[in-house]
Amino acid sequence: MKKLIFLAISGLFLTSCATTNRVNDERVQVKFLDEYIIDKDLMVDDTKVGGLSGIDYKNGKYYLIVDTPSDARFYEAEIDIASNKIDSVRFDKAVFIEKSAEFFKDHPLDPESIRFLPEVNHVYITSEGNINNQQDPSIFILDENGNFEDAFEIPQHFTATGEQKPRHNGVFEGLTESKDRQGIWVSTELPLEQDGPKPKLFPTKSFTRITYFDKDSKKASKQFAYKLDGISKIPWLYFAINGVTEILEYKENNFLVLERAYSAGHGSKSNTVKIFDVDAGNATNILEQHSLKKASFTPAEKRLVFDFKSVRDQLTDKIIDNIEGICFGPKLPNGKQSLLLISDNNFNSFTKQLTQLILLEIDIK
Repeated sequence: MKKLIFLAISGLFLTSCATTNRVNDERVQVKFLDEYIIDKDLMVDDTKVGGLSGIDYKNGKYYLIVDTPSDARFYEAEIDIASNKIDSVRFDKAVFIEKSAEFFKDHPLDPESIRFLPEVNHVYITSEGNINNQQDPSIFILDENGNFEDAFEIPQHFTATGEQKPRHNGVFEGLTESKDRQGIWVSTELPLEQDGPKPKLFPTKSFTRITYFDKDSKKASKQFAYKLDGISKIPWLYFAINGVTEILEYKENNFLVLERAYSAGHGSKSNTVKIFDVDAGNATNILEQHSLKKASFTPAEKRLVFDFKSVRDQLTDKIIDNIEGICFGPKLPNGKQSLLLISDNNFNSFTKQLTQLILLEIDIK
């Protein structure tokens, strides 16, 4: 027992070195405005609304992807914002993904992120595949009705059988259109095994890769390393994770990056969620780098701009849930930009979970 107590105290001490705790808002300021809870029993087109792992906003409509291989789908919705509050949420319809397409025979659906491109009425989606079954992750394109259109060619190091060994449930999680609209950026949730360990309670060199894909060639042309924070809480049960769940490019080579940590054993208080301002302007292009363990490179710079812990008391039951999606919303009455975030409630399969819709204000200097 004394040894366990010692290890716990040591872990608490080391955690302070492994995580970023001080907010730096010199470049970007983020302010909490409101929270809205979506009914866990809400049904739309004979489907239960839940498992929402990605959100996007274009031309007054919201698009939300469901993280499930069965009845793979995304929703179109309307969210009314008034007086800096979420006034109402209406789910208009479910759009089912064309699972019969030849592409999905070798690329199983595990959708994570969604971006809608209104100029071509295309939907871009990332999927983590199934690494344990040696099935590749993917980035694919649908039309607005869910029919398969095309897919991107992924670098060899992300393939399920690649020597760099991507981690199961740790591959393509985040997606953003580039500011010049010529390509997309895609983030992996966890490091490749050949790049380093998963984040720990103590400081570790855990780098994930964020990759740029050209829209025309459908191929990757550059990539940078992003260092993950460590685990924020001692896992009282045998599981802990921290990874990138979403990204947004707000100007060239500058991103908002959403990190979500989970430590088992804390019930509905197991999540730690933070938003970072990331500058990749001086980062090394690591696309051809086989392994990052002993390599010499410059990672992207990161600054903490928002920690959901700071608004825990303003959230339902003081729960910071499994927040996985983020998008720019409409301009607010004061002219500043809104951010909308969504949580994946895992269809309440683990513990008490909520589908939280969060409204934030962002001021980019």
